[in-house]
Amino acid sequence: MTLRHYHRFPKIRSRAAGTSYTPRQLASFYGMPTTPNVGAGKKVAVIELGGGFDQKVLDSYFKSLGYPAVSPVVFHSVDGAANQPGDAGGDYVEVMLDLCVIGGMAPGCQMHCYVAPNTDQGFADAVSKAVDDKMDAISISWGGPEDAWSATALAQLGSAFARAEATGITVTVAAGDNGSGDGESGNHVDFPASSPHVCSCGGTSLPTMSPGAEVVWNDGTRGGATGGGVSVDFPLPAFQAKAGVPGGKMRGVPDAAGCADPNTGWLIAADASGECVVGGTSAVAPMMAAVAAHLSQSLGKNLGNLAALLYGLPAGAMRDVSQGNNGTYVAKAGYDCCTGQGVPVVSKLQAALGAVPAPVPAPAPTPAPAPTAPTVTRLVQVTGAGLVVKVDGKAV
Repeated sequence: MTLRHYHRFPKIRSRAAGTSYTPRQLASFYGMPTTPNVGAGKKVAVIELGGGFDQKVLDSYFKSLGYPAVSPVVFHSVDGAANQPGDAGGDYVEVMLDLCVIGGMAPGCQMHCYVAPNTDQGFADAVSKAVDDKMDAISISWGGPEDAWSATALAQLGSAFARAEATGITVTVAAGDNGSGDGESGNHVDFPASSPHVCSCGGTSLPTMSPGAEVVWNDGTRGGATGGGVSVDFPLPAFQAKAGVPGGKMRGVPDAAGCADPNTGWLIAADASGECVVGGTSAVAPMMAAVAAHLSQSLGKNLGNLAALLYGLPAGAMRDVSQGNNGTYVAKAGYDCCTGQGVPVVSKLQAALGAVPAPVPAPAPTPAPAPTAPTVTRLVQVTGAGLVVKVDGKAV
């Protein structure tokens, strides 16, 4: 089948269309540092099913953010696909959005762009290649309703995601931009966001950079709302056992969220004509991949399935979003099928994931008795014959 990408423009494509933020501003808002070395040593991949990128445009854009030394993107052709910046179908906007977000939030990382044909096989081949290439994080902003996938395609991609998790790779996936119905009648969630091996990324609206102002993204009659709901294909994973997923039997979507409303969107450079504002959960998947790159760099280890780490954290590591709805599902305190566990507070998330039990103080030593002559030195050696004890250098 043909997969959808999940980027959206405000009704007027310009900086003045509404509130907009650069990736660097949103990194700071979500508690990430904004130094040039964020993500250094980490490889972050984007999976694309069409389109391409313009390196010169990216270089100029990152320089405008204050990051002139972002490494060039490494291009990977999968199944013969080409890098096609500025393609008529608009897929290039998806690619440029993904790269602008990752490079703008984790400018020290090495970005890799895997472009494949827009087919089930192309999608699976691209993910498999990124896993084989040992990426540290993989961002995916494409998908389709669960009921549109064949069992074979679900299994093939599911296997690739399981391999990623097993090898410590974090996969972040957009939850979709069509509300609780995913563009169909009834309630549906999007795959691959519904895979239990990935971190599913929903969307918020951020009219001002104030934590209390952030609500569920739902444009109502203007169109567009965060995806989310309950899977019909995947059982409840262990990490959601106590989350309160509706029904309590199947995988809940999403796990986390971030700014996605195109009317409070991301200011990026899509082409040489200038900057534009873009939204959609397509922006949240690369955002969470950048977060994963920073966390793995800071903690000195890869995270694997980030979703499995977001449940049961200390208060404050994720900021709850408890206002709004995506159609059927209504935000509330704690987990919900609009924004999952909430939006990250990365500095506190880092502290929570890096916390280790405090060492137990050793008991105060008992004073040794005063030595008496002759002084005895004991050296105990373990040999195949048992214990050999020497006193003053003589075996006994």
